[in-house]
Amino acid sequence: MLEIFHHSLRLHADPSRVVVRPFHIGWSPVGGGTSRTDRLVRAVLAMSAQETRDELEVVLKDFEARHWQTRRVFMTRYDEIEDLLGLDGRDIGDEKRQLIGAYFCHEYSYAAAALMNPSAVPHFDQTGMPKGSMRILMSLRSVGEGHISSVAFREGIITTDNQLKLAPEPPFATAADVHGSDEEHVPSGPVTVHRHRDSTLSGTVIFPITDAQSKGLEDLRLVQFHHDDGEIEWLGTYTAYNGSQIQSELLRTRDFRAFDLVPMTGPAARNKGIALFPRKVGGRYLAIGRQDGENLFLLDSDRLTHWEEGGRLLEPHYPWELVQIGNCGPPIELDEGWLLLTHGVGAMRKYSVGAVLLDKEDPSKVIGRTAEPILAAKDQDREGYVPNVVYSCGAIRHGDSLFLPYGVADSSVAFAFVPIKALVATLV
Repeated sequence: MLEIFHHSLRLHADPSRVVVRPFHIGWSPVGGGTSRTDRLVRAVLAMSAQETRDELEVVLKDFEARHWQTRRVFMTRYDEIEDLLGLDGRDIGDEKRQLIGAYFCHEYSYAAAALMNPSAVPHFDQTGMPKGSMRILMSLRSVGEGHISSVAFREGIITTDNQLKLAPEPPFATAADVHGSDEEHVPSGPVTVHRHRDSTLSGTVIFPITDAQSKGLEDLRLVQFHHDDGEIEWLGTYTAYNGSQIQSELLRTRDFRAFDLVPMTGPAARNKGIALFPRKVGGRYLAIGRQDGENLFLLDSDRLTHWEEGGRLLEPHYPWELVQIGNCGPPIELDEGWLLLTHGVGAMRKYSVGAVLLDKEDPSKVIGRTAEPILAAKDQDREGYVPNVVYSCGAIRHGDSLFLPYGVADSSVAFAFVPIKALVATLV
């Protein structure tokens, strides 16, 4: 019997985690009249110096202790409004500019509804790590008002004796932003977002930027990718959702300071859940996808951003996965082959996690799979926003174990350590 160590730590949705976001008011006038934007700005400009000071004091009393560099955020937002309306800031005092900026901001609780579907990779900074320890980096899907999904991060350390310690979240979260963005036009196509120079990664959130992403960045599957030239890049596939359509996109970063968000093309990119292999195999980029919503497919390409339809790799077989199967993150390279964590959906739409071993030289060959799930919703793992679901977007190998973070009922994140040899021994 496979014995899994379940860590006691749990992460939960937290409405107290808030960021300041731009508040978009109708820029264009309706019926030829004055726009709401113009009206608001004129009202502030018409205030006396004392009225401005009093109103700004009320705003800061409410919000300054809840956010990082609040006054600077307001000034930055003012600059965007200034560009939009052609204002001359030299004639407007700092207090009026801050107050104008405040009217065009709002507070957003990015993880108030749910926190789920984590993935894990080795951290880009391993300095000072003692033997048996590894610094890790996790992505998490956070869901807030309007069921809009964003990407949050947590840093931590794991050890070979099943210990996990997460770096504390800073008191203030900040949103990654697009430098030089145009207030009137939503960007399309590839965009680059930047972490604020003074923000920690554990306090950074990536929000939807483009029209295709407007309702969410869902289920980021991170992988540390090793290029043929020896360079390392962190890649992540995710689902961009606009409320009616989905599209697979690629996050790319080498320093976790700048993140390229790149739409993927090709028939396979119109589906959810693509997971990249961590290196080329046989001179080709490989990925696992689910083209028909039911089976797993092996995809190959000469480009990371274009994916044609692939060949069927695996179909539902055991009772716990008869409805559909998918991947639980990128394949993990072992001496024995490629270990692919899967999810299966069974009766009553119960989600479970299993595993498959693929041939190292020819991943289209299945060596074995788990007849029973290694994780399944039960007891305390059943209740939540979406009951009876356990789900991961990526585990990491450390020593003789897999560190497996996973979502529970779309409401919390739990952590398990799975012995690799024992897991491989269960495959049939």
